[in-house]
Amino acid sequence: MEPDGVEVVRRFNRVVTQRIGALDEEYLARGRPLGASRLLWEIGAGDDGGGADGEDAAEVRALRHRLELDSGYLSRLLRRLEADDLVTVDAGPGDGRRREVRLTEAGRAERAVLDERSDALAWSVLDALDPPRRAELVAAMSTVVRLLTAGAVRVTVEDPASAGAQVCMRSYFAELDARFHTGFDPARALPVDADELVPPRGLLLVARLHGEPVGCGALKLHRDRIAEIKRLWVSPATRGLGVGRRLLRELEQHAADRGAKRTRLDTNRTLTEAIALYRKDGYREVSPFNGEPYADHWFEKTLER
Repeated sequence: MEPDGVEVVRRFNRVVTQRIGALDEEYLARGRPLGASRLLWEIGAGDDGGGADGEDAAEVRALRHRLELDSGYLSRLLRRLEADDLVTVDAGPGDGRRREVRLTEAGRAERAVLDERSDALAWSVLDALDPPRRAELVAAMSTVVRLLTAGAVRVTVEDPASAGAQVCMRSYFAELDARFHTGFDPARALPVDADELVPPRGLLLVARLHGEPVGCGALKLHRDRIAEIKRLWVSPATRGLGVGRRLLRELEQHAADRGAKRTRLDTNRTLTEAIALYRKDGYREVSPFNGEPYADHWFEKTLER
């Protein structure tokens, strides 16, 4: 990266941490630093839902991935919140290895105060600006959030039998079934066996955001130095972050690294976003090269090493 870009990022970090009070040991005048307050807020906002008695709860492992915290540091923050009687940490139901953290009544009240004071802090940032500059700042912040989130996505080669890969496959099939006019039955489609998606015959990429699978893409390697791209899918929640293009580019790079000269793929007419991506990325439409019953378009691209 250019040195000027690095300096801009560092200056941005300094300005933001100072402006929001991240350096204050008593963030928002609540007697605890930002890390502990953020954790308290995240427990109440967790995707795990409430406990049996209606209390807000979250799994500790999910919190660690969501906030990308070291296990030791997370434990220290939780002990501090427990000591303040704001949370309880217990073994999860049915599995003693899972730990679940819940907000107490005092914790829910404290989280409400944090929400109120966080809103006030946000307004103080905006109120100092005239309307045009306020709109400019809000738009810039939205762009920063989107790009930082995109940069947090991690793409790795995974076993097709892994839990994350299976989540992606089920989601992919469910979306095809909902979008195709005829529905989608994997048993009718051309088979893609798991052993075709492990080296040396192929591979499977899984994209993760904060530890959760949000996309996938598969590569089948053929003897004629052609690589076939399959199962390219991105979670609707993360579309617009460039994850699909990134998966496609990484699949192409893996193919080129393994000696492939061309990549090819097929797709259905209803997947208009995917078709637009392929065409924009240099794929040209070709005659059908397989008997996929769900395919309406076939594409091919010559790879550059």
